[in-house]
Parts: sequence; structure tokens; C-alpha cells
Amino acid sequence: MIAKRIFDFIVAGVLLILLSPLLLVIAVVVAISLGSPVLFRQKRGAKGNGTFQFLKFRTMTDACDGNGDLLPDEVRLTGIGKMLRSTSLDELPQLWSVIRGDMSLVGPRPLLAEYLPLYDDRQKLRHLVRPGITGWAQVQGRNAVSWEQKFQYDVWYVENRTFWLDCRILFRTVQKVIRREGVSSDGHATMPKFSGSAPSNASR
Repeated sequence: MIAKRIFDFIVAGVLLILLSPLLLVIAVVVAISLGSPVLFRQKRGAKGNGTFQFLKFRTMTDACDGNGDLLPDEVRLTGIGKMLRSTSLDELPQLWSVIRGDMSLVGPRPLLAEYLPLYDDRQKLRHLVRPGITGWAQVQGRNAVSWEQKFQYDVWYVENRTFWLDCRILFRTVQKVIRREGVSSDGHATMPKFSGSAPSNASR
């Protein structure tokens, strides 16, 4: 959809310019509280089952246990990190990914690259489009819904996407962010790990 790509590029570009002072302030705060690097980088699933470099402001420390393994997310999440996540300000660097064409403003959220082999055939449909900063699953409950529900919402979006649906999702996203709804699943900093729905994982 060429029109969607043009819309994404223009809106993301304008937002990056308007929000540049805020981005600078957040970068300084993260640098002071967590040190370098300021950005968290991770491989995530992309359109066509590929991967791309996902960007966020750092919200967690690198604290490890006695064996050198990272402590649980909810333990490493800092006070500043909680604030950034609850307001979704940690997501702002993804506007650059929209400019690059790795992401869209609206689409299924990009998930860990290690999840790619775990999707069943229907869930794989979520990768027919660019991943989004926000999506249908996010305005339906964000991290407060189960993985299965989230994937159902993602696939529904892929099969029913229109420009007006994107506008509706963007509007509802603003409402969700203001209300700080669905930031995390019970007992987790965000969501528990996805263990798979593919036939090979059915017995898990």
C-alpha cells in the first residue's frame, strides 16, 4: 500500500521533528540513570518473516545473578523505566524505524526473532505486513490479553486493514496511553514469554 507508506513517512518525520527536544531530554535522563547505551537494540520479526533491528529507550539495568544470567525483567526495571513504559515514551525511537521502512505506525507489534519458528500457519499471517508501533491488539488490551488473543487480533487486522481502521487505531492508542491501560500482564514487566502454538509445540 503506497499511500500507507507515504502517510507513515510524513507523520513519523513530522513527529520526530516536533518531539526532538523531548527525545533529547529522555536520552539524557536514561544516560544519567542507566548509563550507556541509551538505546535498547534487539532483533525482532519483520514483514516476510525476516528480522530487523528494533529500537527503544533503555528501561532496565543489566543486573545478573551469581551465575551471570540476567535477573527477571520486573527486577531490572527501574523507576525511570516504569515511567517511560507506562507513558509509552520508551517507544519513540521506533519513529526512526518507520522512516527507514522497517516498521509502520500501525500493524502487528514486532516480537522476538526467536518466536518466528513457533507460530502456527494462521499466526504467520501477521508477517504479511510491516510491524507497527501500535496495532489492533494494542488498543484491545495491549499486554493485558493472552498471546492467543493477541495473535487473533493481529491476523484480524491483516485481513481487514484499511486507512480508516489505521486512523481509528491511532486515535484509540492515544486514549490508551493517556489512561496507561494494559501496560503489563499480571506478575510481569510486560508479557510472559511465548512458548509456541505450532504443532511441534502443542504438547508444551
